[in-house]
Amino acid sequence: MLLVLSDEHKEHLGFLTRVDSSVVGEFGRIAVEFLKKGSNPKIYEGAARKLNVSAETVQHGVEGLMYLLTESSKLMISEVDFQDSVLTLGFPEELNALLLQLYLGNRKEIRNILKELSPSLPRYHNLEWRLDVQLANRALRQQIKPVMILKLHLDQNGDKNSKILQTDPATLIHIIHQLEKALEEMKTSHCRRIVRNIK
Repeated sequence: MLLVLSDEHKEHLGFLTRVDSSVVGEFGRIAVEFLKKGSNPKIYEGAARKLNVSAETVQHGVEGLMYLLTESSKLMISEVDFQDSVLTLGFPEELNALLLQLYLGNRKEIRNILKELSPSLPRYHNLEWRLDVQLANRALRQQIKPVMILKLHLDQNGDKNSKILQTDPATLIHIIHQLEKALEEMKTSHCRRIVRNIK
């Protein structure tokens, strides 16, 4: 799978062709640090003074490199696909090899950082249910009104909590059909490819 970059990202990465390979390596280190600790304007200003360019140009170069590395790591693109993606940028062979080396050297670390930054969602633990039926009341003697009461137990980072839901059988049947359709969709080759790239 090839990585598609916008014209803006290509323009930001174009700055890398005007600097030495050691500077590109340093920009790669700064990009990984940017992911870990956030942006640091002082680093951009110091690098800009050494390179005689604006701090904004350095920042765009680092951010473009960070985007290239994070998107490639997120999609777990192969070595060949990364090289093909970078070839479309029109960089010299030496810079392409350096970018590939940066990607392969930092791919695992970037994926771990992205995993830590992703929000942790509650997970299903257990489900209790009860069917309540109201047969009659003072106004209507022969009324049947079924209600499903569900107690959903969730687990989030070791903390357990529960949610109580109430629905009528028709809505519950509709939810069941939608979930079954979603499970069938997960068996298609397209969804399996997407899930494989997410992991």
